[in-house]
Amino acid sequence: MQGPTEIAQVVLAIVLIGVILLQTKGSGWSGAMGGDYGSIYHTRRGLEKTLFQATIVLAVLFVIVSLLSAAIAG
Repeated sequence: MQGPTEIAQVVLAIVLIGVILLQTKGSGWSGAMGGDYGSIYHTRRGLEKTLFQATIVLAVLFVIVSLLSAAIAG
């Protein structure tokens, strides 16, 4: 039987993957491998900033839920 923390982990993981995929627009292999330095240092605005902040919040929540799940499992 799945507990609420395991279900929350799966939901957070799926949403986090979706948010990450949404914010990686226009980055090809060069950007993924560190070759595109021009797009790293720029000001995020609008939806891009919201997605970036949502990624941080979701990642922190995922870590907290994972630690809570591990603590409960004992």
